[in-house]
Amino acid sequence: MIRTLVLFLLVSLSALAQAQSWPARPVKVIVPFAPGGASDLMPRLVGEKLTQLWGQPVLIENRPGAAGNTGMEAGAKSAPDGYTLLSAPNGNMVVNPHMYSKLAYDVFKDLAPITRIASVQNVLVVHPDVPAKTLPELIALARAKPGALNFASPGNGSQAHVAVELLKMKLGLDIVHIPYQGVGPAIKDLLGGRITLMVAQVPSALPHIKAGKLRALAVASRAPLAALPDVPTIAFAAGLPGFEAVSWYALMTPAGTPKEVIAKIQADIAKVLQMPDVREKLEAMGAEPSGESSADLAARIKGEYDYWGDVVRKANIKAD
Repeated sequence: MIRTLVLFLLVSLSALAQAQSWPARPVKVIVPFAPGGASDLMPRLVGEKLTQLWGQPVLIENRPGAAGNTGMEAGAKSAPDGYTLLSAPNGNMVVNPHMYSKLAYDVFKDLAPITRIASVQNVLVVHPDVPAKTLPELIALARAKPGALNFASPGNGSQAHVAVELLKMKLGLDIVHIPYQGVGPAIKDLLGGRITLMVAQVPSALPHIKAGKLRALAVASRAPLAALPDVPTIAFAAGLPGFEAVSWYALMTPAGTPKEVIAKIQADIAKVLQMPDVREKLEAMGAEPSGESSADLAARIKGEYDYWGDVVRKANIKAD
């Protein structure tokens, strides 16, 4: 009994010492997409502050490919020592595993949650030529012309895709999905009138809404947004209580990373996200800073994994 207690204390002290001495060298953050997107910009912004806080460089390594799965695999298979982290959008965590029959990583077995950096709200927009000024009018139009309307997304399984599929299922609508290779081409065709509607991230859509080139019908958040105060929620406008489709970006680490190291990273990121200049820059991106605990992020991942998995199965969404 005494020997067991001594061993436990030695292990605990060793883990504590490791956390206190960490980081002793540069920390790498794998981004599973090309530079420029939110999953890249957010860890770069936070990483600059962590570099100052830790006295060690925080390096961003972009590993794009296979809808983010290449970078996700690289992050999941890295050494569990806290020196390789992973910037993970929610789609790669809670949607992709249901779309691909074989993935080289398991969200729950191979990765451990650290924190959510921030979330970005979405808005349902239509081209101004669409004869629908409100969401109920759009719903009525879709019901009157099944299969005649279409919607764009940056690709199969994106938040823009599954959000509309969820809306279709709940309302019994027939609207055709047109997947694109990225947000830019999708919005370009929406602006050109070749696409009827899209659920787009607010930062991407807002300039076009303000310019009158797109019409905002509803936001996919639980409450109206300050940036679009006169635009109702989908939940209210469509009579769908609880409807929500929010994009978020988490920081993960390989499973087996010492809990003390994870706790330190989470606490330091939460501290960084409270800095006024960091909050200002994130809010300028249309992002809401988070910094939630690892336990809360784990619960979020599990809940949304089951929720969006059900949508993927019922809508029969397959990988490209």
